Amino acid sequence: MQDQIINILADATGRDASDFNDASQDLFASGLLDSMATVSLLLGLQDAFDIQVPVSEFDRNQWNTIEKIEQRVKELQNA
Repeated sequence: MQDQIINILADATGRDASDFNDASQDLFASGLLDSMATVSLLLGLQDAFDIQVPVSEFDRNQWNTIEKIEQRVKELQNA
């Protein structure tokens, strides 16, 4: 799942997948993820994993690392 998330991040940001080699790196603080890329990321995650991520419930602190993204996707899949 992590590889798929990295590929979605790379597509959303226009960056190379190798930029996302640290799953615990804060994607916002590092500048890898901004508000526009976040929308693309959420849409990509929804399509790839058949989940719904309400933008109104989006908390940046719960989605700021690859590890946290993976955890949230799993939680939403099991909801």
